[in-house]
Amino acid sequence: MSDAKNAILNGKTALGIEFGSTRIKAVLVGEDNAPIASGSHDWENRYVDGIWTYTLEDIWTGLQDCYKNLADDVKAQYGVVLETVGAIGFSAMMHGYMAFDKEGELLVPFRTWRNTITGQASEELTKVFNYNIPQRWSIAHLYQAILNGEEHVKDISFQTTLAGYIHWMMTGEKVLGVGEASGMFPIDIHTKKFNTDMVSKFNELVAPKGYPWKLEDIFPQVLSAGENAGILTEAGAKLLDPTGNLKAGIPVCPPEGDAGTGMAATNSVKVRTGNVSAGTSVFAMVVLEKELSKVYPELDLVTTPDGSLVAMVHCNNCTSDLNAWVGLFKEFAESFGMDVDMNKLFGTLYNKALEGDKDCGGLLAYNYFSGEHITGFEEGRPLFVRTPESKFNLANFMRTHLYTSLGALKTGMDILLKQEHVQIDEMLGHGGLFKTKGVGQSILAAAIDTPVSVMETAGEGGAWGIALLASYMVNKAGGEELAAYLAEKVFGGNAGSKMEPDAKDVEGFETFIKRYTEGLAIERAAVEALK
Repeated sequence: MSDAKNAILNGKTALGIEFGSTRIKAVLVGEDNAPIASGSHDWENRYVDGIWTYTLEDIWTGLQDCYKNLADDVKAQYGVVLETVGAIGFSAMMHGYMAFDKEGELLVPFRTWRNTITGQASEELTKVFNYNIPQRWSIAHLYQAILNGEEHVKDISFQTTLAGYIHWMMTGEKVLGVGEASGMFPIDIHTKKFNTDMVSKFNELVAPKGYPWKLEDIFPQVLSAGENAGILTEAGAKLLDPTGNLKAGIPVCPPEGDAGTGMAATNSVKVRTGNVSAGTSVFAMVVLEKELSKVYPELDLVTTPDGSLVAMVHCNNCTSDLNAWVGLFKEFAESFGMDVDMNKLFGTLYNKALEGDKDCGGLLAYNYFSGEHITGFEEGRPLFVRTPESKFNLANFMRTHLYTSLGALKTGMDILLKQEHVQIDEMLGHGGLFKTKGVGQSILAAAIDTPVSVMETAGEGGAWGIALLASYMVNKAGGEELAAYLAEKVFGGNAGSKMEPDAKDVEGFETFIKRYTEGLAIERAAVEALK
């Protein structure tokens, strides 16, 4: 306690603030990079005129409330007023579209990553660049606005992301961390900047429109982890802390996206490592040794906060259907007058799955609450199906729902592992699927035939990840690389609990995924028949 208090008083801390899609979270870390205080603010996106958005008022009132809650936590725990920190970092959900005029006014409401309104732009740019440009990327939003003939485009003076906007308001600097920038526009992994050939191609593509800007004029400068990205200005300090207690002059690290902060928080920025975040949705990030041989619409390419190439497999559906079935079992138990502890119920049912047949006994399920682009679905219908010969029991039923929660992910990961022969030494699992010890972990290890580790600290999340990047900027020794800093000064050899894949489980999952792929026609029929 006294160490933490001294660190706060002497400015030996680092502060990370991340804007998630439902929560803004702040984490303050001490000299050992462990969290010593936190604050948060819940918020929700709005659907206005066909656009998913947050207003500027939502952004600033949310940030100020989150910071106030952090400062209150510091006061309550340590009896001191928070006046300074050693370094700050800001991060946010990636992608989306924020365009400003030369006066710094927002030209159209913020368009978040959730908007799927850029299909034509995404398709055309993927062809022009020969590089996968997903709909949520900032360049797809800009080009779609151009295709739509939107009036505001000619007036753009600066385009950035939410993290880039916050950082600009705090420091006056128009910059982005390379990981966040990789969700705006493709990165050249040799220069760790925007790909200049593709920038030229884009400029040529839109030249006939006669806009007064070129892409390089309106895009932010790209920085790597560890580089100085400016200092907190007087105006920035007042915006963050209207009480005036927080002093200006604090170094600020490059703003990052939630993918990059997740990699930092799970110690997976080294090549041949990766992480899987599994909750309502699921995504895997794998740090690559080299570029892929061709373009795959199923795989997004982004980078680590220090500029290594990362393949991302992103799936919309993971545990929602599984949770719904567990809810049904809770209702069943309660109808017999039993009191049900949800943690115990999840634990019992998840562990039951381990008793099932390795291939789920011929059962099949789809967890598609919404569409799933990896398997080609615009909409989803949760579905459970079996043949009269299938071995229908509770263990197989639960195992099927755990397998299918990773079905779309495995489909994408198989491209990396079987077609591109990407080597992975270890994956780190975090999120709700891994809460029951050893179950989600063994299922993921079987799905990707790779050792999977789970760490206690993985739950600290992206706000901790951006605090670590801020700490790295001010505390790294000489040319110390990010991976070494994380391994030695943050995780200190804590590799978590590691589980090797079981050969019979791997074989069973392969049998299941064949049934899953062949059965997609059933899911297609359900979407068409159940309007």
